[in-house]
Amino acid sequence: MQGSDEDGRPRREFEDGLAAFAADLTVLRIECGNPSYRQIQARAPKGRPLSASAVSEVLSGKRLPGLDFLVALVWTLLAFDDLSNRPVRRDDPRLQEWRSRWKTLQILRTRNRRAQGTDAETADPERAEAERAEAATEDAEAVPEPGPEPGPGPEPEPEPGPEPDAAPAEEPKQAKEPKEPKQPKQAGTTEMHGRIAELHEIKERARRGPGARATAAQHARGKLTVRERLELLLDEGSFTEMEPLLQHQAQGFGLEKKKPCTDGVVTGWGTVDGRTVYVYAHDFRIFGGSLGRAQAAKILRVMDMAIAAKAPLVSLHDGAGARIQEGLPALVGYGEIFRRNARASGVIPQISVVLGPCAGGAAYSPALTDFVFMVRNSSQMFISGPDVVRAVTGESVTWDGLGGADVHASVSGVAAFAYDDERTCIRQVRRLLSLLPSNNGEAPPRIPPTDSRDRRCEALPNLVPADGNRPYDVCGVIEEIVDDGDHLQVHQSWAPNLVCTLARLDGRVVGVVANQPQYLAGVLDIQASEKGAHFVQLCDAFNIPLITLLDAPGFLPGLDQEHGGLIRHGAKLLYAYCNATVPRVQLVLRKAYGSAYLLMDSRSVGADLSFAWPTNEIAVMGAEGAVEVVFRSRIAAADDPGAMRSRLLREYRDELMHPYYGAQIGIVDDVIDPVETRIVLIRSLAALHAKQADQPSRKHGIPPV
Repeated sequence: MQGSDEDGRPRREFEDGLAAFAADLTVLRIECGNPSYRQIQARAPKGRPLSASAVSEVLSGKRLPGLDFLVALVWTLLAFDDLSNRPVRRDDPRLQEWRSRWKTLQILRTRNRRAQGTDAETADPERAEAERAEAATEDAEAVPEPGPEPGPGPEPEPEPGPEPDAAPAEEPKQAKEPKEPKQPKQAGTTEMHGRIAELHEIKERARRGPGARATAAQHARGKLTVRERLELLLDEGSFTEMEPLLQHQAQGFGLEKKKPCTDGVVTGWGTVDGRTVYVYAHDFRIFGGSLGRAQAAKILRVMDMAIAAKAPLVSLHDGAGARIQEGLPALVGYGEIFRRNARASGVIPQISVVLGPCAGGAAYSPALTDFVFMVRNSSQMFISGPDVVRAVTGESVTWDGLGGADVHASVSGVAAFAYDDERTCIRQVRRLLSLLPSNNGEAPPRIPPTDSRDRRCEALPNLVPADGNRPYDVCGVIEEIVDDGDHLQVHQSWAPNLVCTLARLDGRVVGVVANQPQYLAGVLDIQASEKGAHFVQLCDAFNIPLITLLDAPGFLPGLDQEHGGLIRHGAKLLYAYCNATVPRVQLVLRKAYGSAYLLMDSRSVGADLSFAWPTNEIAVMGAEGAVEVVFRSRIAAADDPGAMRSRLLREYRDELMHPYYGAQIGIVDDVIDPVETRIVLIRSLAALHAKQADQPSRKHGIPPV
């Protein structure tokens, strides 16, 4: 049955409403997953004709006149629901609304014909009768209240209940009333709706990615998809994607036959706790996340924007390295990325989150950034894979054994953080961002403190033994001092004899460097020196004040340490402290011997303030060693060497190592009660908050390597 105006009269409000209805249905076509005609035909009720061309045109977004449009619509609705291909319930509110809207259109059509004095009923009484019957059928099935108005322009309120031709006597009166001028119909409206629907469909396809099979494979590996990761990282609804429709233009090796949107990387920006963050994230489902020329161009663009906008850059790595099929251009793309990593260093925070393989040249970009996050059992970083290692050295090793999260978090020191699952990992990325400024020209974000600035640390005297040979956990000291005991350790599993952590004091972010007596008695060694140097430089670059808690008997002695470059690596920590211009406060808890005392931010290398507990021992070296060196001959010549050694030890401690010696000679500002530590530190940093330090004019320094 056809419902078009075959008599050639101009289309009226009915046609305008039908056009708006058609626009809604193009959206419906996307929601219904674009089912095929065969699928619809198979589910169509028997006894009603179903036009293949009608369904085809509905599903392609074109307008259909009259009741063929309705037939195709109803069967489509009854056949499928959303993307799951489930049958639609006949009491579905959407279906009820669309039925009501169709009824409204039918009423409008009949009234418009009569209002204009058409002779359609006279010319074709059979057709008119059929249309009245169809309208009555729709009226009986519709819900009592009609849905939203179907189209632009003034329309009479449809009267639910009576059929369109129930009161013919009143129709002439309606025809005599003056009509409002009709809005002229704009040409191309339907075509524009079709174009818009096509745009949404293309973008939705790009957003979904390569398909359900690839997504299932990603989930089977215990990994989230790229969109799921971004949803966890960024504030809800804040992500704006760049170049979602970009495709590579490479030829050869079958690449020209497969050109997926995004080319395997999603780029853009969003917010974390309301602050702008730029991101790029590899999509392992597309070419294994490998880097091609087009993908590199997308990454470079978002990096340039982050640097120009002075906003943090977070990269989510899950790729197989350079795209071999594209050859040298893919490799060159990494070089451009490395250059921008170096250019952004110290200007904006750069955070790399390794959530899958990151091999070969791809591993150097995370290594150039400020922080690297990894996930156990799914993240790997290495230059040469297990097969290459086996072929060259004969060593057999697994991917995780070669470059897994625990390896880089505890052995190599590449990873600053390692977690058991992606969700926890990404939540911690958000936590880290909350402690960092957007760039080097800003202070870290301050929050209203929930911990009193005048709180006394009554537990500290019980946490730290007065005996310098007894170990304790310095993390307990840190938790007692900082706001609410909350802090985020960096490189927690690597070089554990030195703790580097971010926390807040009175709502302001601070960096804490502390010797850890639980490991190697808190001595400094090669790894601890590197760890501390990197952390101090990072805090200085991003305007984070430094607090140094000192309890170190010196540097770790040994042939492997000396031959491994202990002097060179120790100099890195010294260089970092000497160049730091942020507010710096040193607190000596117990032992502070020799060069370890100097390197751990003494006043002589630039600390603004230095405090000590009454348990401090500041000296060139420990009393036992000093007595053996200085008084060796006297002890050997004594009648009772043991008694002589004990007497000399007491004299040395009383003269040069008593708790107030540093304050007496002016290298310590004050000796404080441990319970007042938090109060003293907060007041000191508040006094230094506006500190400005001038550096000599130079291109850059040359740190020890």
